[in-house]
Amino acid sequence: MRIEAVQGDITEQHVDAVVNAANTSLLGGGGVDGAIHRRGGGEILEACRRLRATDYPDGLPVGSAVATTAGELPAQWVIHTVGPTYSSSEDRSASLASCYRESLRVADSLGARSVAFPAVSTGVYRYPVEAAAEIAVAEVRATDSAVELVRFVLFDERTRSVFAEVLDRD
Repeated sequence: MRIEAVQGDITEQHVDAVVNAANTSLLGGGGVDGAIHRRGGGEILEACRRLRATDYPDGLPVGSAVATTAGELPAQWVIHTVGPTYSSSEDRSASLASCYRESLRVADSLGARSVAFPAVSTGVYRYPVEAAAEIAVAEVRATDSAVELVRFVLFDERTRSVFAEVLDRD
């Protein structure tokens, strides 16, 4: 598996699947979630509403992942995952690692060979970028997957450089 870190807009990635840092409602929000819903159009929201009405009436649990259409995005699918909110008093690293592992599991079930990830939980959920990058890279490397390319698409240069530094260690 090739793993890379780039600065950019995840909604512009020409990959098989884009990972959405969703909230439990699956109905859109701010940050990456809002950008994916806005750029992808109403098809994504409708697919998420169907999931809420059937499989996830109480919302998607933290650390889980589920796929929908990508609507008008250049990808085929959006894999929605819900990261944990950072806590200085409780270790939630296993939940964050699960986001990456479960997203790759869903990608495999779809036959996706290229996946773009954001820095899950580092925005409004306040996970420290350094810790999140360590967890993300370690979990992607440790997960047995047929995905050939994982691209971390980071919003700003600082976050990209942190992910790149972690990737360069091994």
